Amino acid sequence: MVQPDTAAFWPDDPMPLAVNSAPVPEYGSGSLADLLPTLAAGLGVPGFTAAISELVPADRVCVFLIDGLGWEQIRNHPEHAPYLHSLLHSSRGGTGRPITAGFPATTATSLASVGTGLPPGLHGLPGYSVRNPATGALMNQLRWKPYTDPHAWQPHPTVFGLAHEAGVHTAQVSSPLFETTPLTRIALSGGMFHGRLSGEERMDLAAEQLAAADRSLVYTYYSDVDGMGHRYGVDSDAWRGQLAHADRLVQRLAEQLPRRTALYVTADHGMIDVPFDEESRIDFDEDWELRAGVALLGGEGRARHVYAVPGAAADVLTVWREVLGDRFWVASREEAIAAGWFGPVVDERVLGRIGDVVAAACEDLAITASVQEPLESALAGMHGSMTPAEQLVPLIEIRS
Repeated sequence: MVQPDTAAFWPDDPMPLAVNSAPVPEYGSGSLADLLPTLAAGLGVPGFTAAISELVPADRVCVFLIDGLGWEQIRNHPEHAPYLHSLLHSSRGGTGRPITAGFPATTATSLASVGTGLPPGLHGLPGYSVRNPATGALMNQLRWKPYTDPHAWQPHPTVFGLAHEAGVHTAQVSSPLFETTPLTRIALSGGMFHGRLSGEERMDLAAEQLAAADRSLVYTYYSDVDGMGHRYGVDSDAWRGQLAHADRLVQRLAEQLPRRTALYVTADHGMIDVPFDEESRIDFDEDWELRAGVALLGGEGRARHVYAVPGAAADVLTVWREVLGDRFWVASREEAIAAGWFGPVVDERVLGRIGDVVAAACEDLAITASVQEPLESALAGMHGSMTPAEQLVPLIEIRS
């Protein structure tokens, strides 16, 4: 099997943690934001070009996104994911290489990138929780709280919607709980939504939807790998059990594919376990240095947006670099944007959502907030940053 060359993505010695030493996602040629535009171009949808050059068009296309299933997790668990592991050589059009999630490597950001075909700097969901410039309050973009108008927050059309308008049979097969959520509306809408509770039902229905027309684009989703990873960690029997179940679901769908179909199995991010000790979990709520001058703490443990009180941004940046700079990439908003963390372009409406300071973990640690974020701070597995375990995701290809 061809192993991915990650040397350029992840240098042997990334120190010092200068902003430009962070391994920026492959926006424009090999990121999640490039997947659906490439598939839509292959289906003949006007306005799209193939960004991931290794992919060959197919008449029927299915994207199966397994939440939290990173490239490294598949590669490191051949005994629990034998089917997926055997297909790693097919990733990215047979090159045996992964693609990248985008920054931050988190579900809301990644699903918006998948569905709109845009990087975070354009679709405007640049983190788990970010400041709403209109209200000054944090807005959780996964749970969509506090509520704001979804289409004002993310005004771009979805690739699914444009494909449906172009005459492609388009369907989403997921949990019925997601049918009317704001995140689905702004990222995954277009065509028909079909809610099914069990993974097996989703696989069967996804195969039926693929066969429903000569040109089809079907999306399906499974979340429990991510859930077990967060709760118990990716070094747990519970997580390995879910990995094995996801492996069987992929094989179930693959065995039902109608003719002229390409199935792509990918993920929104990978995951790492953060040890439960004071060195690995830096508690913002107990650290007076990190709190000084900070009005709001956004993002999540491994990818923080830090919003300073007026006039304190430079001081906050200095302190965060002094305290964390050997273990985190710490950048000002302007530096992170210039380095391309959120994509080649950041829309003006998105600027105020990005922290005055952005901090991304390099090592297996996190900035928790035990008082403000008690549930998130208790998670065993985390993600969000630009390390290979979080950032690299598969693009396994199965053709019929």
